[in-house]
Amino acid sequence: MRILIQRVSRAKVSAEGTLLGEIAKGLLVLVGVAKDDNEKDAENLAVKTVNLRIMSDKENKMNLSVLDVTGEILAVSQFTLYADTSAGRRPSFINSAEPAKAEKLYEYFIECLKKQGVKKVASGRFGAFMQIELVNDGPVTLMICSPPGCTC
Repeated sequence: MRILIQRVSRAKVSAEGTLLGEIAKGLLVLVGVAKDDNEKDAENLAVKTVNLRIMSDKENKMNLSVLDVTGEILAVSQFTLYADTSAGRRPSFINSAEPAKAEKLYEYFIECLKKQGVKKVASGRFGAFMQIELVNDGPVTLMICSPPGCTC
């Protein structure tokens, strides 16, 4: 799995003019699922996400986690995180998981975030054409993948 984490002051996701999810201060997490990913990858990334010390403390240093600041998380499915642009001009998504598997692991990732004690976990709609609005705080943007040792 690959996740792109953005520290935000606020974020929201909509589809077809309908608000699907909205958060205040916290993390926008774009979630990509690969063919060989499993539940353990989702669990590991959820734990990593909520415990990353990327929120600012009183001295404006990244010393706190989203749990420490009672922040919120907006998780949005993003299969394009597995785009392969090595050949030609059109990206290939051959490494992305099939939709049924990807949706299952995306939903499981969200459940894992909730189990970690995050104040609020909002989400988009899997497979929908969505619009995301955010205010990136910092900016702070990190790409993280699982299993450990993989390169994004």
